[in-house]
Amino acid sequence: MKMKHTILLVGIFFVNMLQSQNILTQEEAIKITLENNYDILVSKNDLDVAKNNASIYNSGYLPSASVSSGANYSTTNSENEAQDGVVTSIDNAVSKSYNASVGINYTIFDGFNRKNTYKKLQEAYGLTELQARQIIENAMIQLYANYFEVARLTENNNNQKQSLDISKQRLQRANYSFEYGQNTKLDVLNAEVDVNNDSINVLNSSRLLVNAKRDLNVTMGRDVSTIFFDVETEIDYKLDLTLDQLLKDSEKNNASILQTEKNINITNYNLAIDKSGWMPNVSANANYSWNKTINDDPIGFSMASQQNDGINAGLSLGWNLFDGGKTKTRVQNSKIQIETQEIFKQQQLQLLKRDVNNAWETYQNALFTLGVQESNVLTNERNFDRTKEQYKLGQVNSIDFRQAQINLLNANLSWSQSKYDAKNSEYQLLYLAGILLN
Repeated sequence: MKMKHTILLVGIFFVNMLQSQNILTQEEAIKITLENNYDILVSKNDLDVAKNNASIYNSGYLPSASVSSGANYSTTNSENEAQDGVVTSIDNAVSKSYNASVGINYTIFDGFNRKNTYKKLQEAYGLTELQARQIIENAMIQLYANYFEVARLTENNNNQKQSLDISKQRLQRANYSFEYGQNTKLDVLNAEVDVNNDSINVLNSSRLLVNAKRDLNVTMGRDVSTIFFDVETEIDYKLDLTLDQLLKDSEKNNASILQTEKNINITNYNLAIDKSGWMPNVSANANYSWNKTINDDPIGFSMASQQNDGINAGLSLGWNLFDGGKTKTRVQNSKIQIETQEIFKQQQLQLLKRDVNNAWETYQNALFTLGVQESNVLTNERNFDRTKEQYKLGQVNSIDFRQAQINLLNANLSWSQSKYDAKNSEYQLLYLAGILLN
């Protein structure tokens, strides 16, 4: 028994250590998350890649230029016999040659393939922006859920401590009454059991609170060992929300719907790109070249040195009049894909409308439940205060007192749960409407 009390005292000491004056506000939590959340950091890198892909350098609009140069060195041993029988021999005849060239190629017309490809890349960048926005929204929803869970468990822990204090006061009163012969040892033992149970509840609620803080730290992307902080527990609700406005906002702003529209635009550009296979291609090129050859030991009619340079320019036209129907097939498939994307968009709109309506009902029920739970807390507070006074006067027994105490505790726990459920439901509505980040 002594060891049991020691363990409880150590646990309660640890619980008291968790009390901190460092308040992590919602604004600070959002700032930390935007800076450190791992999913958000990855999305920023993806956005940078998409931005690079959408640049003019990846569009095909710019000409291509190339430079090349080279040098050769050779030595030759030769023996030549003329018709008159004279033999001429040369040993280690050295020949050196050098060359250099600069060329430029430019596509003048490619059936608007280049233009549509560039626009497609711009749309792809916009799609990546929407994907990054949705990742941020998802991170915010997770942040709010973790933050409010810490807030709820903080209140639960405080309620459990208050209940423990009540049980300790009851145990003290039971001991005094037993000493003066006003009650039995059974009353004292029952009070001790309730103190022990309440102490365990405090320890368990503290453990859950610490775990929730670690979850919050993971979402924010900071060290999970940072647990000595408190959070805000005051909640405000946006009571000016209306279902009609939320439905309108969702059709205009929901990230998933906007991504579907971007995919439709991309598919339209794919169709235009495929149609370019029926168009001619016109390209131009220009080249400047320079060559020089040096013979140190010329023989026969070979030159001691020779140098050439000049400019070449050309214009080419290509037109694939028939490619076996490949372009026609691609065009037909692109049209089907556009139709598929339009069907998918209509499906997404219906699903979104359903989700908004469901979320609205959930939110309204949560607000109603919150009001009922607030009323329950007030009722149980009055009931406990009255029972407490009657207990002091000996008009109710310890069992009735304990029941009133438990009823008050459960009412406070339920009210706290309802408070944060309502706020999470509100944020889910804003998320679906596409206005969460506003």
